[in-house]
Amino acid sequence: MTFGITRNPARLVPLAFFVAIWIGTALLMLPVSRAGPGGAPFIVALFTSTSAVCVTGLVTVDTPTYWSGFGQAIILAMIQIGGLGIMTGATMLGLLVTRRLRLHHRLLAQAETRALSLGDIASVLRLILLVTATVELAIATVLTLRFAQHYDQPWGEAAWNGLFHAVSAFNNAGFARYTDNVIGFALDPFILVPLMLAVILGGIGFPVLYELREEFFTPRKWSLHTKITLAGTALLLALGFLLVLAFEWRNSGTLGPMSSGGKLLNAFFHSVVTRTAGFNSVDIAQMRPETLLVSDALMMIGGGSAGTAGGIKVSTFVVLGLIVWAEIRDEPDASAFSRRLSSEVQRQALTVVLLAIGIVATGTLMLLSLTRFGLSEVLFEVVSAFATVGLSTGITASLPPLGQVTLVCLMFIGRVGTITVATALALRTTRKPYRYPQERPIVG
Repeated sequence: MTFGITRNPARLVPLAFFVAIWIGTALLMLPVSRAGPGGAPFIVALFTSTSAVCVTGLVTVDTPTYWSGFGQAIILAMIQIGGLGIMTGATMLGLLVTRRLRLHHRLLAQAETRALSLGDIASVLRLILLVTATVELAIATVLTLRFAQHYDQPWGEAAWNGLFHAVSAFNNAGFARYTDNVIGFALDPFILVPLMLAVILGGIGFPVLYELREEFFTPRKWSLHTKITLAGTALLLALGFLLVLAFEWRNSGTLGPMSSGGKLLNAFFHSVVTRTAGFNSVDIAQMRPETLLVSDALMMIGGGSAGTAGGIKVSTFVVLGLIVWAEIRDEPDASAFSRRLSSEVQRQALTVVLLAIGIVATGTLMLLSLTRFGLSEVLFEVVSAFATVGLSTGITASLPPLGQVTLVCLMFIGRVGTITVATALALRTTRKPYRYPQERPIVG
């Protein structure tokens, strides 16, 4: 077993997350983890643990009232573990024990940081811890001051709320210590803006952050990965903001009653959090079907590679767009920023996307067969689970046990599946020594 894992690092990712989920489940089933009498039922503990480790944010129980302080601390710890990545933690442990990176660890780390060379991995791992601690502490400080001074919370409670939401935001988890998530702060930019900043920084991907640190003032030296991630992120944030604003402007259940400034703030907040953060400042169940469909698309795309976000990743989506654009223009190569995309990258992107579509379709069929909810609600829930977002129209707690287990599987696959597939494809060492004759089938 151990030999097989070291020979194929891709196997370590799902195994590590699997172990973390079961440890979290056991801890959450302890009576001390629950605010009420007795321990949490197995399905509740399993669902919450999976959602936390996979930094999703979907819940079947009310986090602030169902779980005790100890239980919430366990959830926060699992969010942090999931956000940093079991892989990164294992690699750092190997560094501390052996004081050097062996080839297996280097390859394993590079599976999540493909934009970097093997020699950069140690620096990246240090940067991951540094950026995580710096951003979370900075956001926690801002939120703590706001909670204490504006909402008159005791300093201890304010500090706990600030830290919890800062960690949840940076790790794109979407867990909140309020029953209505952050709806109560919908008109407070001093709460929503720090949360958005943490979500963007955590979800853009560590390879991009690493490169920006090294070459921030020389964009011409940025790698193609950084360029397409930043460009794609900016485009999707702007497009999501405009579409949400257009569809929800007059909706009395969401943006309608707000001032113009409040509408702008919350439309942009929703565009940001659909990138797999999972916070909601308005009632998702009251959104128009058009907005839910736009949200489905944004959630499915997700954030940057090797960050805390989920989805198929911005770079994968941009690569597909470039392939289509090249085909439409009858160009021999898909390219961007004066760089040609290799055929291997194009095939990996197609593989990831088609597998994701198949998994989402299967999950949607499962929930439709198990419940009486409509397609729009079910699809939203499935995409939210697979893309590890955490937004919900409110049907999660009403799902039957088998439906909740389906979401558990989707969260797990969505968190580790794309990493595992990409790693397996990147580390292939055997190829067929021959090629079949070529023939062209009719397409379209």
